[in-house]
Amino acid sequence: MVNVAIVGASGFTGLELLKILITHSKFNISYIATSEGGVTVTNLHPSLTDVFETQVHKADAKAIAQKADLAFLALPHRASMGFAKELLALGVKVVDLSADYRLELDTYEKHYCPHEDKAHLKDAVYGLPELYREALKKTSLVANPGCYPTASLLALLPFAPYIDENFPIFIDAKSGVSGAGKKCTSNTHYVSINENIFAYNPLMHRHQPEIIEKLRLKSGKTFDVNFVPHLIPATRGEMIDGYMLLKEEIDPLEILREFYKDEKFVRIFDKPVDIKSCAGTNFCDIFAKREGKKLYVNSSVDNILRGASSQAVVNANLMCGFDEDEAIPFISYAP
Repeated sequence: MVNVAIVGASGFTGLELLKILITHSKFNISYIATSEGGVTVTNLHPSLTDVFETQVHKADAKAIAQKADLAFLALPHRASMGFAKELLALGVKVVDLSADYRLELDTYEKHYCPHEDKAHLKDAVYGLPELYREALKKTSLVANPGCYPTASLLALLPFAPYIDENFPIFIDAKSGVSGAGKKCTSNTHYVSINENIFAYNPLMHRHQPEIIEKLRLKSGKTFDVNFVPHLIPATRGEMIDGYMLLKEEIDPLEILREFYKDEKFVRIFDKPVDIKSCAGTNFCDIFAKREGKKLYVNSSVDNILRGASSQAVVNANLMCGFDEDEAIPFISYAP
């Protein structure tokens, strides 16, 4: 058994980590922490009553290192890098769910804040298993991808050799309210989101540079990506619709099937996908259609599972030499 810690257990991603790790046959939850501590897990998440009872501690890196071999950090950016820096120095492996290690230094500091752990930034492996599986098996630090970049990159990368770089890519994205976090805001208040949909941070969302950077690093090409996210009145689930022009006519479904032929968590459909079919799972569902040289790509994920917690556990499985699908959910919440 590998002892693991969850730091930042009070939010939605923390709850999803708990739900997966409770059933894991090789990970033992040995330490749970929040910024305050002093409560039990069921105080934070009443749904776990009579399922999993344990004390929640005030987060402390030295205490974590005494109890755990690997830590999941479900913390905000900036707060996360401070903990990761301490834990790595103490020999604890880290899966970071924040943005702190996802980007190159200049890109990160332009869109977030000054970076406080430049030494470890170069060692972080971006946690998309379909693209970085072998590197994930050897690293001590995983930068878990953002939810929108997960859905976008898995949909777009197979077509990178065929996309005409002279024209922009447009991504129209939609996410359930859980992606905005547990704390209620004016946008996530029931009366604001019920029977409503609206864009937020159009062309300025922090996931846009993440998508652009990873496309460049994997394809060797720089694409002009225009990204517009929307909030929809759903608890969970996320969909992206990508529009681009091709240099040549291709069979998009054939390309997708070949690219992902050995991937158990990517499903290719011959009709547009929906968010309900993959809600509650680690699947990314993808559809694509071409008309002449116009290409439409459509993908969906569970924003707090494939877009956060279940993908984090897949990465931890790889880091520890376990089967990557150990304890990972396959069955959706439909209906």
